[in-house]
Amino acid sequence: MKKVYSSDNVIMAGHVHSLLEANDIDCHLRNMNLTGGIGELPINECWPEVWVNDASDYSIAQRLIEDAFATADKTDDWHCQCNEIIDGQFEICWSCGKERPDT
Repeated sequence: MKKVYSSDNVIMAGHVHSLLEANDIDCHLRNMNLTGGIGELPINECWPEVWVNDASDYSIAQRLIEDAFATADKTDDWHCQCNEIIDGQFEICWSCGKERPDT
């Protein structure tokens, strides 16, 4: 077993766990109920963690996680052909309905 992800956000840990399971990587969650221990235990020791059960899956799991977060980081605003400025997290122009151009 090897820890592949840790976060202070339970939802993100669950998302990573689901991502790995969807890609047939055997994994499990730890520390999902330790938030009540914060203050008595070091805070980062209470964070939810995702562990891969087979260490040979570790590099594949890391790559999947990195790729998932890389595509989620589209934060640069973009200009639509209709001259609207669209926030980076959106893929479609709210004004004309055109999709974000690939850059």
